[in-house]
Amino acid sequence: QVQLVESGGGLVQAGGSLRLSCAASGSILRINTMTWHRQAPGNQRELVASATSSGSTTYADSVKGRFTISRDNTMNTVSLQMNRLTPEDTAVYYCNADIVNSRRPLIGPYPVWGQGTQVTVSP
Repeated sequence: QVQLVESGGGLVQAGGSLRLSCAASGSILRINTMTWHRQAPGNQRELVASATSSGSTTYADSVKGRFTISRDNTMNTVSLQMNRLTPEDTAVYYCNADIVNSRRPLIGPYPVWGQGTQVTVSP
């Protein structure tokens, strides 16, 4: 009923940039916080950045000053601009959103995950 679709991953050299996008679709009444997470092989999934519906943002210390999260509430999208990438940023990046389903508004917001997109940064 509700899905998130990410795009924009790929292979880039260290120092380069990539922009990830995530679009939510389906029976959406409201989206609260939208976040980007990443998971490198052998590591736990970690929070990279978050953006509330009012525009407040937070970042992991490892990406502060290099990554920028932005969202378009009218389009139900969230993006992650990643600059000055390093090999340590290599991971599968996942979009997440807390969504109130328009068909079941009384159950409140619940998390929805995208399928993930691979980001690989070569030395």
